[in-house]
Amino acid sequence: MPSRTVTREASCPKHSGLNLKVPPPLSPGQLRLVNRDPEQHGTTSSSVINNFLDPNDPTSSEARQSRMHFLDNQRKVDYVLVYHYRNRGGQPVQGSSSGHRAPLAVISNGEMGKEPNASRQGDMMIEMGPQDALEEERKEQREEFEYNLMEAGLELEKDLENKNQGSSFVRIHAPWQVLTREAEFLKIKVPTKKMYEIKSKNTITAKFNDIVQKLTLPLLPHIPEHSNNKMKNLSYPFSREKLYLYNIKDKDTFFNNATRSRIVHEILKRTSCSRANNVMGINSLIAHNIYEAAYPLHDGEYEGPETDMNDRKLLYQEWARYGVFYKFQPIDLIRKYFGEKIGLYFAWLGLYTAFLIPASLIGVIVFLYGCATIEDDIPSKEMCDEKNGFTMCPLCDKSCDYWNLSSACGTARASHLFDNPATVFFSIFMALWATMFLENWKRLQMRLGYFWDLTGIEEEEEHCRPEYETRVRKKILKQHQTHVQKMETEKNESEDEDDRLNWKDRLPGYLMNFASILFMIALTFSIVFGVIVYRSTVAAALSLNKSTRSNVRATVTATAVLLNLIVILILDEIYGAVAKWLTKIEVPRTEESFEQRLILKAFLLKFVNAYSSIFYVAFFKGRFVGRPGSYVYVFDNYRMEECAPGGCLMELCLQLSIIMLGKQLIQNNIFEIGIPKLKKLLRKLKDETEPGETASSELKQPEQWDLDYSLEPYTGLTPEYMEMIIQFGFVSLFVASFPLAPLFALLNNVIEIRLDAKKFVTELRRPDAVRTKDIGIWFDILSGIGKFSVISNAFVIAVTSDFIPRLVYQYSYSHNGTLHGFIDHTLSYFNVSQLKEGTQPQNSNFDQEVLFCRFKDYREPPWAPNQYEFSKQYWSVLSARLAFVIIFQNLVMFLSVLVDWMIPDIPKDISDQIKKEKSLLVDFFLKEENEKLKMTDSSQRSQSQGERGSPKSPTRSTRHSSRLSSCRSSRHSSPHVSPHTSQSQRRSQRGSHVSSTSQHTVV
Repeated sequence: MPSRTVTREASCPKHSGLNLKVPPPLSPGQLRLVNRDPEQHGTTSSSVINNFLDPNDPTSSEARQSRMHFLDNQRKVDYVLVYHYRNRGGQPVQGSSSGHRAPLAVISNGEMGKEPNASRQGDMMIEMGPQDALEEERKEQREEFEYNLMEAGLELEKDLENKNQGSSFVRIHAPWQVLTREAEFLKIKVPTKKMYEIKSKNTITAKFNDIVQKLTLPLLPHIPEHSNNKMKNLSYPFSREKLYLYNIKDKDTFFNNATRSRIVHEILKRTSCSRANNVMGINSLIAHNIYEAAYPLHDGEYEGPETDMNDRKLLYQEWARYGVFYKFQPIDLIRKYFGEKIGLYFAWLGLYTAFLIPASLIGVIVFLYGCATIEDDIPSKEMCDEKNGFTMCPLCDKSCDYWNLSSACGTARASHLFDNPATVFFSIFMALWATMFLENWKRLQMRLGYFWDLTGIEEEEEHCRPEYETRVRKKILKQHQTHVQKMETEKNESEDEDDRLNWKDRLPGYLMNFASILFMIALTFSIVFGVIVYRSTVAAALSLNKSTRSNVRATVTATAVLLNLIVILILDEIYGAVAKWLTKIEVPRTEESFEQRLILKAFLLKFVNAYSSIFYVAFFKGRFVGRPGSYVYVFDNYRMEECAPGGCLMELCLQLSIIMLGKQLIQNNIFEIGIPKLKKLLRKLKDETEPGETASSELKQPEQWDLDYSLEPYTGLTPEYMEMIIQFGFVSLFVASFPLAPLFALLNNVIEIRLDAKKFVTELRRPDAVRTKDIGIWFDILSGIGKFSVISNAFVIAVTSDFIPRLVYQYSYSHNGTLHGFIDHTLSYFNVSQLKEGTQPQNSNFDQEVLFCRFKDYREPPWAPNQYEFSKQYWSVLSARLAFVIIFQNLVMFLSVLVDWMIPDIPKDISDQIKKEKSLLVDFFLKEENEKLKMTDSSQRSQSQGERGSPKSPTRSTRHSSRLSSCRSSRHSSPHVSPHTSQSQRRSQRGSHVSSTSQHTVV
């Protein structure tokens, strides 16, 4: 019979001395069975599980007092593993009618083996199909993995598998010994006995902060953590040798639930399973469908009486409801419940939303300034004056007639609302605003890092992803096909070059990524070009009909923008899936590398998708139209579209506002609310229709792990960050064209914070607590958008708006220093007799005979020697535009660097507190060590006085006294232990196999 092939592990970070032992593989014909007979649920056959809970036993339900603990109501459930089981079917070939299963022999290749005594009376044989063999193999792998978890010191409890099929929950409890061991290994900072007051210096800033705190007191959530924010515990990495330093009042609550689940998750990630091709960690087992899910439990229900208060319910009442939208976020409680990574996201989102308030106010002022000065705008008055009689050239060939410029009066007046001198000031302000926001975030990040004890934490070693392990294993098997047996017996612990993927292995994935990204960008540009063709064709078609001819421009613009919005929303979902697929074929080594590469690809694709049409309107539309008599055509039939008479800025504003508001309303809110509810409904319907599930669920009250399993799995923060980063681009990149963008972003974010909060608290399984010092690559993306926004806004003002042409005319060509005559100055003449044959207006209904028509450009008149060439005014305006871009960019960059220099990254009070904390820590250590020495000396003196009568063997007596005093000192410095702890330990020793490595001193 062929033996199981076991290859070497992939090159993953290894924890020295902490690799968990794998039990010896079972020989063929030997199977570790777990008794699933409801009548004998107290006994097992070579069981690796120490507790069984029969869900159909009424006594079990009555004994349940807490839905967060084991059956004994003492050991807390720190983590849950879920798998779907399916019991073997078939008819007995021979045997009694007792229904008891006979011992089964499972061969490693999935075939059935027959034990020597399998044919005796009372036994039976069951024929196994391929599905049964696969299920039996997965069961063995689960049992081995759970056995290894027991070897690591964890305690497990699970339900009986007494149905044909269903979901089974493995509850995991980490005892005190395991928590202390792992906390020391992970260097988790915990509070010591020492508390100190955070004193702020009596400065103007401190007084201003005190005033602000008093004014904002009604906005604070009613959270106990906010009651005293002037006191802080001195923290120090946990050490089992220095237990006397910590304020250990209760071992069950010393490590909070998030920390406990984090510790268990670390053990789950590094525990191996030899039967599953030696895969490492729970993520690999989930990827191989051995387990279905793994998650920590929520702290109970979020609704119910306030007498049974928990952190989840507190978060729901003070944070995750729309009724508390005006309150500040309880960031400390969010961090305590969800971990530092999610806490930093909501802190960043809160600061970003707060910074949108001044930006919104300034934007509204700029908009109101445009409304107030619209009657004083001379160019729009001249354009609306019908006496001027500017006869414009046709907008299309044949079907379009000559028209008066005064008919575009409404567009001109609306353009002034956004195209006025205040826009330049607002653009400079928003560039400095972005710099101020990033600098203040760095300061807030440092402040949170100090209060959350994140200063000085080391980057944790990342485990290999399951796909990476599988790829490396295939590579090893391909390269060493003739040495498989040798690799099985002589396993090398060091990492070889063969144990990792090099650039040659990744080259196909890189080439596929490069080609796919280029294709997606080309697809986006082609769609933008398709919208351009749509505008041209629809405009030409509508111009043929007299009834629709008057509203051609408004109809084409509105429908094109809505079409563009629909395409953007569809491509956003496609690009997100494509970016994930492209990252997978790259086979990144760790989850962190996978996340970073996914973020870069998704951001690049979504950035191009969201902004390509806006960039076209801002910088390319109307630039390559040509002139009358020499237009540029698309497909030889349709002219390239021109800007509106009032300029392209108004159309840019319309494009930006519809896409921004549409994405926020449809994608960020409706999708986030509707899709999770739809998934939850579908899962509920599936569970109800699944056989064997409905009957059992009606007999018992659902446990917390059942309720959490029905929630949506947590998939990361990338979608949450991505939608806010795209919004940040809308706010900063083209704010010169739409000053109200910060206001709409603010209104959206007020809803977004509570929407995300409700999703995390009520609709998602509890995420694993992850410690991190910053928001990672997102800060670099924000910084890049902030710098690029300076350039984009400079070009929007210089190229898209009429600010520079007006400035040049007023100071170079105006006779009286005003803007009178500006419209006539910007319009060139064209002799209509020079129109190409077949392009003249057919059946013209214009009031007068037209000899010359006007078009917006700086060109020489037809009576000039070099007719229709660019005029001197064109080059003057072009040079002024380039000069403005250079001056604007350098001025804003200089001011940004100045702001960056003036605002230190680390707040002065935080840097002082960090230095103070170091000295306090040294003093506290010395004080505790001195007290310990005094206690040791006093115990030694008492022992020597009691032993003065026996002068023999002084060395042995001294050693005995030292050991006894040390024991007493340790017992004296230990906290009070609850009386049920010893019972829990005795029960754990009876029902679990705990390795010797997990036996440590109990406090």
